[in-house]
Amino acid sequence: MAETTRSLRRSKPNYVYSILGVAAVLLIMGVMGWLLLNFTRVSNTFKENIRISAYLRTQNKDTIAQIQNYIASQPYAKDVQYVNKESAKQIWNKDNNEDWSKILDYNPLPESIDFYAKAEYVNPDSLSKISSNIMSLYGNDITDLNYQQGLVSNLSEKTKVFSLAFIIISVVLGIIVIVSIDNTIKLAMFSNRFLIKTMQMVGATRNFIARPMDIRATINGLISAAIAIAILFGLITWLESIVPQLKAIRDIELNLILFGGMIFIGVAISLFSTHRSVLKYLRMKLDDLY
Repeated sequence: MAETTRSLRRSKPNYVYSILGVAAVLLIMGVMGWLLLNFTRVSNTFKENIRISAYLRTQNKDTIAQIQNYIASQPYAKDVQYVNKESAKQIWNKDNNEDWSKILDYNPLPESIDFYAKAEYVNPDSLSKISSNIMSLYGNDITDLNYQQGLVSNLSEKTKVFSLAFIIISVVLGIIVIVSIDNTIKLAMFSNRFLIKTMQMVGATRNFIARPMDIRATINGLISAAIAIAILFGLITWLESIVPQLKAIRDIELNLILFGGMIFIGVAISLFSTHRSVLKYLRMKLDDLY
């Protein structure tokens, strides 16, 4: 009994390393989550910057307005605008960084209705259907519907590849995070094994023994998540100061969901691992604890 008391004194629980260890693992998870969210946002931004032009054959203002209103009413369309010949010339000069009016004394560019499609519609199949639909309705008034098909195909293929890679990495990382946090908590609870057994030997019930440790695990999980979130927020702020484009695509709602996920995982796994460790030591014999 004296040996047990001495062991108990030597093994007072030290939660600092446990908290920092869980925080480090949550930070890695948070960084990967933030990268995944921003990859999606950057990809969507690229997709929604691809201009689609419906070149007009007609010069009837009522017909042009009808086509423009139809496209604007569709769920895929955003920023629909009528582009006259002068505006088309300005866009061409801007995109190509030159002025061909020095060579030509007339404007060969057609009028058009330009629009951008929402990200979920920017893929070869969807844009092909959109093009077919518009041409079937206004084929007599539109000569062609043009967009950068090669860029759309390339962007769509790369998005699928990177998304699949991120999903695989996220699954593997998720498993590593769960196992790492679980092992970290087990190491922290190892120092409590004599305390748990002593309480059981003096007649404490299972719930009485587990409750304060579960509460402590919940608090530790919250502290770990708070540390990880604070560091991640600092990293995000620093990166946005270096790359202003990241600030432009920031999605506060998605970031809050990411932070909430870090809190949930930190608390849930800490609580689960702690409770399981308590039950494990309660089932063990005293001699097996040495």
